[in-house]
Amino acid sequence: MFMSMVDSFEKIPVKIFDSINDGSRFMAQEIAALIREKAAKGENCVLGLATGSSPKTLYAELVRMHKEEGLSFKNVIAFNLDEYYPIDNNALQSYNRFMKYYLFDKIDIDPVNCYIPNGEWKKEDIKKHCAAYEEVLEKLGGIDLQILGIGTNGHIGFNEPGSSIYSKTRLVPLENSTRIANAHDFQNIADVPRLAITVGISTILKAKRILLMAWGQIKAPVLQKAVEENLTEQIPASLLQQHNDCVFVVDTLAASELTRFKSPWLTGDCEWTPQIIRKAVVNMALKLGKPILSLTNTDYNDNGLSDLLVEKGDAYEINLQVFYMMRDSITGWPGGKPKGGNPSLIERPEPFPKRSLIFSPHPDDDIISMGGTFMRLHDQGHDVHVAYQTSGNIAVTDEFVTRFLDFAVGFEELSGIDSKKSSQILKDATEFLKNKRISNIDTAQIRSIKGLIRRCEAKATCHYVGIGDDNIHFLNLPFYETGAIEKKPMGEEDVQITLELLKKIKPHQIYCAGDLADPHGTHKVCLDIVFESLRRLKAANEPWVKDCWVWLYKGAWQEWDISEIEMAIPMSPDQVLKKRHGIFIHQSQKDMVPFQGSDSREFWQRAEDRNANTADLYAQLGLTKYAAIEAFVRWHY
Repeated sequence: MFMSMVDSFEKIPVKIFDSINDGSRFMAQEIAALIREKAAKGENCVLGLATGSSPKTLYAELVRMHKEEGLSFKNVIAFNLDEYYPIDNNALQSYNRFMKYYLFDKIDIDPVNCYIPNGEWKKEDIKKHCAAYEEVLEKLGGIDLQILGIGTNGHIGFNEPGSSIYSKTRLVPLENSTRIANAHDFQNIADVPRLAITVGISTILKAKRILLMAWGQIKAPVLQKAVEENLTEQIPASLLQQHNDCVFVVDTLAASELTRFKSPWLTGDCEWTPQIIRKAVVNMALKLGKPILSLTNTDYNDNGLSDLLVEKGDAYEINLQVFYMMRDSITGWPGGKPKGGNPSLIERPEPFPKRSLIFSPHPDDDIISMGGTFMRLHDQGHDVHVAYQTSGNIAVTDEFVTRFLDFAVGFEELSGIDSKKSSQILKDATEFLKNKRISNIDTAQIRSIKGLIRRCEAKATCHYVGIGDDNIHFLNLPFYETGAIEKKPMGEEDVQITLELLKKIKPHQIYCAGDLADPHGTHKVCLDIVFESLRRLKAANEPWVKDCWVWLYKGAWQEWDISEIEMAIPMSPDQVLKKRHGIFIHQSQKDMVPFQGSDSREFWQRAEDRNANTADLYAQLGLTKYAAIEAFVRWHY
């Protein structure tokens, strides 16, 4: 009997889907099947439900099934995992509100059957309420199906690292990393509660069945630890290895660190494509701390690559192949080098100059993520355009707006301007901010002011690089303009705005943010909009599209794996400093930024560290040592 080794390193079954939508649809079907099976027997179905960004698509699919397929929730009793403490039940960030907004108010579940920890409980009564929560669960026979997400530190529910496997429902302190990771739901880290009420690990493990979902690259490292490494209370999700009916449902990005993808040669037969060879050899060289050209046959044999030697021959030849691949990814000509010199092996020399279009999801991603390349394209004579896809208004603090309002008032007084309209705008805006509560969404007026601040910073950055106003495009895509952290899905209007710009410019090159670890998801939506627009243009046989190359950069949150980089743009120390000064122009994003994710460094620090690290990795592999390198991967459509 043939035995597959593909998932041999995994101690928990993992189902991998191409997209969040596919994975969520699978989970919704599993939930629906259980609800219907229980209903047919005249039994209640007890569901344990999760909150956060991960289950939103799942709940949307359950709502659709209710409305379009008649899925009834009348026999469902729902128990939620957790809630911030203290927090008003109607606060925007409350999980009580979350569940009503995304699920309960849109289906036919009896509100009496919806159990959620209460952020308004008196602190002295919490132990009593938590015990009662457990008691109700026990009387109902426990949870039939528990839905879980996973935090970047491995927490399930709000069971942080170190939580006991015997823990029950209780009040817990939140790790700072969790508070920082969740700060994107709040104006700033100071507003994130320091405590939470959570169902315990012991209670979770008593569920008859568990489905844990994980989406995106940001979850990949902890997912690998939970699934493949030893169980430990320091990675609470790893404790699910003890459950006899638990499945992890993930997308391809979240699965990327699993051995079957990271090192497929260790899991059985492997097709040795050039990309796989490069990945295997580069990873081995970095692991051993050796330049590529110094690797030996013994190194290959000792690191699970003996099959590669058998198929491709001596280490010397393989080393040269990979070394040349890495060397040839480096170019100082991101737009291609014109005829007359040594042409770049990466970009086409013709046409020259090119029309280059940089899509920037927020008004600073262009300079943060590819500022050196941005300047190089302009300095080498290309016709560079920048399209700022969103206003970025939610990432401006109220304090920064107040500073500009004070300036505007002073300017009016200094100039002797008597504008009743502008004075009223200033008065209304100042009054709103003065009385604003944590649960309030900014008014359209405040959002416009915040958007204007970022628009001015973006224009100033382009002028700093040398780009004129005619080449600066503010798209203000509608999906972003909700006034809240939660954005709308990609819509037809977003695609039409993007299509119009592409048809107008007809670029030879496009640069897009491929950084899908953006904690509030804007990069992903912006990328999907560009992809959809290009697919439509290709289907319509627009003649310029077949000659348009798309390069993906990564931004403030992560970098491409060194073995994936197809175009590496080196930077000198002076260019690094010039890029830093370009980032500094975005004053509203310096110091205390509202939505930094789990990294407390400023954006210029992240960019410099990331670019320097890429250069260091190239040097470790035996290539030229540069001060910094910006990295790109080509997208084929």
